[in-house]
Amino acid sequence: MGSAPFILASVSPRRAELLRQLKLDFRIIPSDAAEVMDDHLSPFEICQLNAHRKAWIVAKKNPDALVLGADTLVFLDREIMGKPVSPADAERMLARLQGRTHQVVTGICLIHLRVHEERIFAVSTDVTFHPLDTRQIRNYLAKVSPLDKAGAYAIQEHGDLIISEISGSYSNVVGLPLERLREEMQSWATH
Repeated sequence: MGSAPFILASVSPRRAELLRQLKLDFRIIPSDAAEVMDDHLSPFEICQLNAHRKAWIVAKKNPDALVLGADTLVFLDREIMGKPVSPADAERMLARLQGRTHQVVTGICLIHLRVHEERIFAVSTDVTFHPLDTRQIRNYLAKVSPLDKAGAYAIQEHGDLIISEISGSYSNVVGLPLERLREEMQSWATH
């Protein structure tokens, strides 16, 4: 990475907070890339494609910077659960997830145009919900703002009310797989 500026191409406060845990100096420049949803692509492919599109748009305007783009999806049996469009949609999503195990996939793209290098990868975490009734779902939704969250929930916001178990990276469920990202950043720094 050397002395190249580092840019997070996301307005997610959760991603910025996670990135600060890696003790990196970075700027935030939001990407205005439209997110792609395509039934012919797997959740892994969709997340990686969207992460690349977000990073690429910011990198084109900042070719001397290392840019990080990310995209997180929740899916259950290949059904993608994006951000709910309404409180009723959020309730429907949580009702589908209750008592079941689903996957949270985050696609990451690191790109530095000047040195012609990019890395794209995705990390998946299994999340199991408690069995929940309508009252418990509504109680949870009253405590969080679900409309900006894939799958209508945030593990770090009262997650204990709905989640019984996770298998894999906790930070991935929040929005950035820090363990894998740290490895990638360290190997990038050796270039």
